[in-house]
Amino acid sequence: MKVINIHRRTIQQPASKIGEVLRTLATENDMMLATDKWPPMKLDKGLQVGSTGGHGPMRYFITEYQPQKSITFQFDLTGFNGFHRFDINELEPGKTELSHSINMTTTGTATLKWVLAVRWLHDAYIEDAFDKIENHFAADKKVSEWSLWVKTLRKVMKPFTSSGSLKTLRFGRGR
Repeated sequence: MKVINIHRRTIQQPASKIGEVLRTLATENDMMLATDKWPPMKLDKGLQVGSTGGHGPMRYFITEYQPQKSITFQFDLTGFNGFHRFDINELEPGKTELSHSINMTTTGTATLKWVLAVRWLHDAYIEDAFDKIENHFAADKKVSEWSLWVKTLRKVMKPFTSSGSLKTLRFGRGR
């Protein structure tokens, strides 16, 4: 199944400020991902091409990194063939679009996993990340509401996880 999944958020900050936040990705002081709600991203060599890791059951490796601009991760999971990436695009001075996109093809049971669970959890994960980033700069704090399906999935999966985060849902490794 062909999957194109795109999230965009306009943040009232220059691209350089969003780039500073991107630089903290997968560090102890990750200012991008909502690690209070979701598994943190871990990378064996930090933010550099070739670094491997993931978050929760998702596995990938970095294929491209342009500090202050973008980072691309190639999936390393059986049945998930493609990539996901963050892009920073300054629309005008003090106004930047942050986007996250997935471009992949799923095969076999990965298609079922994507349709039933991963897509919904991913969408909530990214919106929570965008909230966290936007909240670094905004007085009015943004909190995206999870769908009933996301709440249900997290509750059903909680016995398989530690601290209620999605850490042990198993997927096959790719490479």
